[in-house]
Amino acid sequence: MTTEDQSTTDQPTTGQPTTGQPTTGQPTPEPTTRENPRKVREGVVVSDKMQSSIVVAVRDRVRHPRFGKTVLRTKRLYAHDESNEAKVGDVVRIIETRPLSKLKRWRLTEIVERAR
Repeated sequence: MTTEDQSTTDQPTTGQPTTGQPTTGQPTPEPTTRENPRKVREGVVVSDKMQSSIVVAVRDRVRHPRFGKTVLRTKRLYAHDESNEAKVGDVVRIIETRPLSKLKRWRLTEIVERAR
């Protein structure tokens, strides 16, 4: 008997999959990672006047398409701050989420650095 013959005869003949894990008949749980991970941005709080909301200025460096010079672009993002803990001047990290209101699409995850 050759090694090829042995490998084919070592398989069980019950028709069950040979994954090494017992099958319980229940579907396998979905993986915890998302197919498309949520965007994470870091910026400075420029307004905290609203209740449970902050405005975060996020600065991005982009290359100008025609002239090639690096340009700073600032975008103001509205984020949800449930406990009203972020204050003006704080450096915060926000994460993308489902639409929470007309303008809010971000949620505060952590305060990186407090304002001095």
